[in-house]
Amino acid sequence: MAKNFLKEFPTKAELLEWYKTNGSNQVHAVNGHFHTPYSFSAFNEMNQVFELARAENVKILGINDFYTMAGFEEFHNLSVEYKTFPLFNIEFMGLLREEQKSDIRVNDPNNPGRIYISGKGLDFPVELEGTSLKKLENIRSESDIQAKEMFRLASDHLEAIDPDLKLIYDQAVEKYTRGMLRERHIAKIIKDKIFERYGEDKDRKVILKKIYGEADPKVNLSNTAAIEAEIRSNLLKAGGVAYVKENPKAFLDIDEVLKIITDAGGIPAYPVLLDDKNGNYTEYEQDMEVLYKNLTSMNIYCIEFIPGRNDFDRLKDCVSFFHDRGFVVTFGTEHNTTEMFPVNITAREGKALDEELKRINFEGACLIAAHQYNRSRKEEGFIDRNGKPRINQKDELIELGNAVIEFFLQN
Repeated sequence: MAKNFLKEFPTKAELLEWYKTNGSNQVHAVNGHFHTPYSFSAFNEMNQVFELARAENVKILGINDFYTMAGFEEFHNLSVEYKTFPLFNIEFMGLLREEQKSDIRVNDPNNPGRIYISGKGLDFPVELEGTSLKKLENIRSESDIQAKEMFRLASDHLEAIDPDLKLIYDQAVEKYTRGMLRERHIAKIIKDKIFERYGEDKDRKVILKKIYGEADPKVNLSNTAAIEAEIRSNLLKAGGVAYVKENPKAFLDIDEVLKIITDAGGIPAYPVLLDDKNGNYTEYEQDMEVLYKNLTSMNIYCIEFIPGRNDFDRLKDCVSFFHDRGFVVTFGTEHNTTEMFPVNITAREGKALDEELKRINFEGACLIAAHQYNRSRKEEGFIDRNGKPRINQKDELIELGNAVIEFFLQN
């Protein structure tokens, strides 16, 4: 395990003094949420995101894989190599059981009660142990069991249509994953198998129709991400021949998720879904005042956005609402399909962020950087020793984080 470079940094007082003379006061571009091959990603190799970041002048990156910190060491080493400041994050799916009973969608548009939660600024190396480690291992295990059964059912279905489409589990895991097979991998594997077996679009359409149960494929076959999404929808979602209902054991209650994150040194963050392409919101997010009360009742004071899926004006309104109430705000791109696009963040339809949004995003990254710096020195970051956010220290941490990031980029 690599040693965290932050352990070799000057003291807080020295950093702040250094920044007075050497700081650039520049608002650096940040992408604080992207997935890597350690879960599922547009990137086949992690260095690809660093190459894009270099080309687009993005200076701060945040890994954000599902259920795993296995990519942290490679991410750390590449960050040092490419001189790109790293934010160590993770993502979970949890469950709000009362919302599930009441058919209230949270930040999953299709599954009432399901809630995505990120952990920001985890320790590196992570020293998770005890109950939290066991719970994390258990949910990974349950996820693996479900994925393996879906893979088997998909393979049986394809083989019955064309024996040459049979899928080999061990080969697929080795070729497509870093050890964790997910639903999106299965869709990609199926698409690749079909495209290898059938070279012409007309033949691909015929076989896809058979695989879909005589439903014609509706997407352009040149759009890889769209094909894989259609395969998921037809085969792997509820009603599909390879659908496997998730075991309730695969979902932790929100309190358990938050405990794992804080035990790993992180800051709990709520990823906002916000408006869809038709301007609709989930029931949980449709009233920002109610959302604010719900999040603060859970001691969540960090919120993140994937601006590329949101209308600029609605994004601006929501960001301003939470920022004005003292929340830490971060942005990312996810990159959790095979569609490749820039790592520099824009709103829907490529609309550029304004200077205020860029500054808010950078300040969020600064706070997380300071949190990581303090934690590397066994000191409190944004989250105190009791798991509570230190709201009154926000500005101080942003100032420190700015110095931490600038010192890294210049030395």
